[in-house]
Amino acid sequence: MEYHVSIHGNDRQQGTADQPFRTISRAASLAMAGDTVIVHAGVYREWVNPANGGTAEHRIVYRSAGDGEVVITGAERITDWKSEGDSVWSTEVPNSLFSVRNPFNTELSGDWVFDGPFPVHLGDVYLDGKSLYECDSVEKVRKPEVWPEAKYPKDSLLKWYAEVGSTTTKIWAHFGEKDPRKENVEINVRPYCFWPEKPGLNYITVSGFTLRQASPQWAPPTDYQEGLIGPHWSKGWIIENNRISESKCVGISLGTEIGTGHAKSSEKHMKGGTQREQEVILQALRSGWHKDRVGSHIVRGNVIHDCEQAGIVGHMGGAFSSIYQNRIYNIHHKRLRHGAEVAGIKLHASLDTQICDNTLYSYYRALWLDWQAQGTRISRNVLYDNLSEDLFVEVCHGPYMVDHNLFLSPMNFRNMAQGGAFAHNLFAGRFVVRSEITRTTPYHFPHETAMAGYSNITGGDDRYYNNIFVGDNDAAKEPVPITFFEHLPLKPRNEVGEDGKTVMDGVPDNSICYLHAVGLGGYDQHPDVKDKKWWEYTHEELAELGDATKDFFIGNAVLPVAMGGNLYLNRAVPSRHESHAKIYAQKGITVEINPEEGKVRIQVEEPEWLRGASAMLVTTDLLGKTYHADMKYEEPDGTAYRFNSDFFGTKRPDAGVTPGPFELTDKGSIDFEF
Repeated sequence: MEYHVSIHGNDRQQGTADQPFRTISRAASLAMAGDTVIVHAGVYREWVNPANGGTAEHRIVYRSAGDGEVVITGAERITDWKSEGDSVWSTEVPNSLFSVRNPFNTELSGDWVFDGPFPVHLGDVYLDGKSLYECDSVEKVRKPEVWPEAKYPKDSLLKWYAEVGSTTTKIWAHFGEKDPRKENVEINVRPYCFWPEKPGLNYITVSGFTLRQASPQWAPPTDYQEGLIGPHWSKGWIIENNRISESKCVGISLGTEIGTGHAKSSEKHMKGGTQREQEVILQALRSGWHKDRVGSHIVRGNVIHDCEQAGIVGHMGGAFSSIYQNRIYNIHHKRLRHGAEVAGIKLHASLDTQICDNTLYSYYRALWLDWQAQGTRISRNVLYDNLSEDLFVEVCHGPYMVDHNLFLSPMNFRNMAQGGAFAHNLFAGRFVVRSEITRTTPYHFPHETAMAGYSNITGGDDRYYNNIFVGDNDAAKEPVPITFFEHLPLKPRNEVGEDGKTVMDGVPDNSICYLHAVGLGGYDQHPDVKDKKWWEYTHEELAELGDATKDFFIGNAVLPVAMGGNLYLNRAVPSRHESHAKIYAQKGITVEINPEEGKVRIQVEEPEWLRGASAMLVTTDLLGKTYHADMKYEEPDGTAYRFNSDFFGTKRPDAGVTPGPFELTDKGSIDFEF
């Protein structure tokens, strides 16, 4: 059955094309498996809370009619503004306006949110669809100052402040030279735009909408993960071709279920984060975390921007999913509060998830895979203009596959995991390579949620084949100390923890990382896969090793690495494991980035010495198995990898292939634009 919705309709009508409903919510209360809800052009100020799900054979489809933009917003327009002088305006709204909770009275909070100079709330004020910056007093609205952390400093001069009373909420705002009585000024009143309150509503498609201005709460992996839109612990959703923006925290959330989470205790002696996370996973398994019930979503073709925590987030609920052809940008650009769950895409337990053909730029951090990225593939993505790293993989054991990506920010990769394979990527930034021996995390049986074991992260078990590293022409090759969560060199630490040691944003001193030069020099202390394994040494041979080598190599059980066919340009640093590496002083490849227009141009200037520079074709057989999971690098259905085509699908030869994402077939300079 088809239901039609129009801003000119009436919910008392039949929902036909001739007698459409007025709200999407009315159609959502009736739609059953096999039904389609067609929404006509207009602005719909409502929270769509579906009552039913579909089946694999008979989905419920919500789609725009194609007769103009269909907006679903969590905001209401406010026109009753009074001038208070100095470009400051005020309004007072009844608390009955707010759905579920008053966001101006609800602090942004949760696990791994770092403390800030003042409390930040879920409320927001919007001028022509763009959110202003909260501050902590009317005086700061009157005399606005640039927020020092903001990516766009000028924007931070537009401020708001609110005070919540028993029956009303009063808001003061500075709109610059604009008159809010004449402009489109809104405030958010609903936490979600499209979100089922009830979990387990499967096989729903949401296609072709503009969804914006909602106030979901911070979404850590150890608690309920809200989003502006999401399936809420269901299976088989398709979220496609939408424009998603101005979420206070998360744009699309793929998990977890309410009640599955295990937020930290407010008591003084709380459990550590790793233990809480382990408990969450075990509880979810007991509650039915299985590929037959949860995950397997498709998120494709969306444009996601101006969300302050993440564009896409998910813990366990995003497993077995496909995330592709999305453009995600301007995530966490206001930076009023920082935390450990901030990224363009932040996934925990992304088992067998495929993250392909996305463009990710202008973030704090772009793509962050945390815990259990087993079977995950990251392929043909373009990442640039990110303040911290393009890719962060944390405390997982692999296998995970990273191929044909363009990593173009100054910092490319923070590796605090093991078991990764990297093939035909273009790396133009620096690396962190670090063990995590104090945290024990699970690995799984292949292509399942069932756990096969636990281990800490000693590092290694990585493979690098046929990549290109473009150096930054910096002669200084000494590693630079940075903190676990920060992108900058270490700052002075003034805060002291309960144990008397200095900390920074709750991160202790021993969380220092070292940022290595462009290339693979950060792996020099690791053993080589061709060498004798640490467990094969005799007592006599161990005695001949230096103490430092024994501590790193033997005491921490560091796993070996494999490398070959990589190309190093413009002072990029090869690893000792690649004694015959091809190194060129020339730059060879020029990267031009225009984040304002969302464009990248890559010029290959010397293709004759790039073409055919590697003798090997990268395959599942070449990559082997990971140490802990004892699992091959392969597709989710068990099909072997064979990288015989490039970024654009151009066929590669069986031998003499070009390193990097592009197989070069033409002579002379070559340009690529994205």
